[in-house]
Amino acid sequence: MSVVPDQAKPKTKMARRFRGYLPVIVDVETAGFNAKTDALLEIAAVTVTFNEQGLLVPHQSIDRAVIPFEGANLEQSALEFTGIDPHDPEREAHDERNAMGEVLKLIRQAVKAEGCTRAVLVGHNAHFDHAFVTAATERCSIKRNPFHPFSNFDTATLSGLAYGQTVLAKTCAAAGIEFSNSEAHSALYDAQKTAELFCNIVNKWKDLGGWQDEPEEPEPEIYNPFGDS
Repeated sequence: MSVVPDQAKPKTKMARRFRGYLPVIVDVETAGFNAKTDALLEIAAVTVTFNEQGLLVPHQSIDRAVIPFEGANLEQSALEFTGIDPHDPEREAHDERNAMGEVLKLIRQAVKAEGCTRAVLVGHNAHFDHAFVTAATERCSIKRNPFHPFSNFDTATLSGLAYGQTVLAKTCAAAGIEFSNSEAHSALYDAQKTAELFCNIVNKWKDLGGWQDEPEEPEPEIYNPFGDS
């Protein structure tokens, strides 16, 4: 009996749901709005998976405080808004290349584990986070960026559709998700809440009769009259 080759094996549920992409929720805290010139100060990522009940749920998370790259611009108004002191030794900040490398490594591992082809960035106003992740990856000369180069999923847009709100705190309130304004503007906290929100919307859409999983049938085994030898 012949063995079905890997490429003929049925796709995982995750790969079927998002066209081969693994959604990864990302949040960044920065020292301004210009991804090319302003410092990346914090980055957090949360992966998702399907539980035994078929619901999308947050899975693994990682966050890193980041040392501003050499020559980075630090807008005082941005620092006051986030409350981050880039020079605070208690931040335990990492060199940007090391921080990005560790975050992207976890994401690549998750993509492989879920049987997906690559990751797609999910963010609240995702173009902002995507721009800073892309700029940092290029700045650090990291070759294996797991994210799709231009596609992303924006929870601000999805929230406007699902709940009539676009501000993260207000959308979480509408969705029944606990949200603390005092903990907001931490990359990890915001990424975790955005992940809860994204999963909430995806699951709600399914409950309303949206996308339903239909497993692919595996390719039939090919008869080999000569056996496996």
